[in-house]
Amino acid sequence: MTVVQEAAQEVAEAADPLGDARSRLRQAVEALGYDQHMFEMLASPRREMTVSIPLRRDDGTVEVLTGHRVQHNLSRGPAKGGLRYSPDVDLDEVRALAMWMTWKCALLDVPYGGAKGGVRIDPRNYSPAELERVTRRYTSEIMPIIGPEQDIPAPDVGTDEQTMAWIMDSFSVNSGHTVLGVVTGKPISLGGSLGRATATSRGVVHVALAALADRGFEATRSRAAIQGFGKVGRSAAVFLAEAGVRITAISDQYGGIRSEDGLDVAALEEHVDRTGSVVGFPGSEPLDGELLVECDVEVLVPAAVECVIRADNAARVVAPIIVEGANGPTTPEADRILEERGQLVVPDILANAGGVIVSYFEWVQANQAYWWSEVEVEERLRVRMLTAWERVSAYATGRSISLRAAATQLAVQTVAQAHKQRGLYP
Repeated sequence: MTVVQEAAQEVAEAADPLGDARSRLRQAVEALGYDQHMFEMLASPRREMTVSIPLRRDDGTVEVLTGHRVQHNLSRGPAKGGLRYSPDVDLDEVRALAMWMTWKCALLDVPYGGAKGGVRIDPRNYSPAELERVTRRYTSEIMPIIGPEQDIPAPDVGTDEQTMAWIMDSFSVNSGHTVLGVVTGKPISLGGSLGRATATSRGVVHVALAALADRGFEATRSRAAIQGFGKVGRSAAVFLAEAGVRITAISDQYGGIRSEDGLDVAALEEHVDRTGSVVGFPGSEPLDGELLVECDVEVLVPAAVECVIRADNAARVVAPIIVEGANGPTTPEADRILEERGQLVVPDILANAGGVIVSYFEWVQANQAYWWSEVEVEERLRVRMLTAWERVSAYATGRSISLRAAATQLAVQTVAQAHKQRGLYP
């Protein structure tokens, strides 16, 4: 293979999250002894909807955007998954993310199937009023397939609690009454759950600390690098620092920073709120954001986007522990390289499941119209995350397989069992 062909293969690998998801599913199906029919059943989304979203811009011009909603599996309950606004959204990416959500819910014993939504838009280039119109029109287009008993959206990349409030209101107005359970990740004033905003980050930190202990590292003598300083990475940095871990490198979409003495996370938050980026933080050295995954630390947390650890850079990743705060940050070939080198990868369907766990708690609270305290939410989250960690770790150790293989097999087995017990209709 020529250098050009190798480069093309690496680009294709990094750009194919659906191929990644299907590859991991096939490996699990074969390991569990299921046949091709079961693979096809589990690989195929149950329902997909692609919609046009006409938007009247603030200057009076009209632009047509494209949105998707994919419901991968409905065997264990209503569909559940985030809604992202990104210029990189495409249908295959949404399909992959929906499949990962199915496994995540099954692994954590949450009674949902996986779903995902996306609108191809760069929200930074649109006013709040324009984003509201996009959200309300998108909601009206997918309304036939969402609802508290059908499919419950949540925030993701480029969306937030305000987006969820607009969806809830649009759905409620068309239903003739307030429907709190149609989305999760809502503002507290509209039935959101305490602890939801930081749930994914807390879950990441719970398993990161468990992984450090498993490998014989003390948190207070360990260093961490975090790729991404958004919804997941920012709070993960805060919680890791609170646990005594020294944060030596952080990056965002604009660049990276590092300091071997440790970054002051509280001061960095103020800097980001003021400037919009980690870049230029006083007392730090600049770092190429692409090189953050190669930092010499005990734990690496990729908490940004898919496919950042690839075949072309995996051999330069030196962290003994990688905790996947993002969905699909490690490609299959990179995974093999890390496993051969003895590095511990805590897979996304376990590591970042805190968000869907507390989304489930929010849905339960909304349906009961009874809300829990933040202490109750965080303790229930901690128990769920550590129970899942212990289950996956024991399964992996007993079969001498990776944590990813163990987590995927346990999740696929749970969904396959539900399929078999429900049977086929008609």
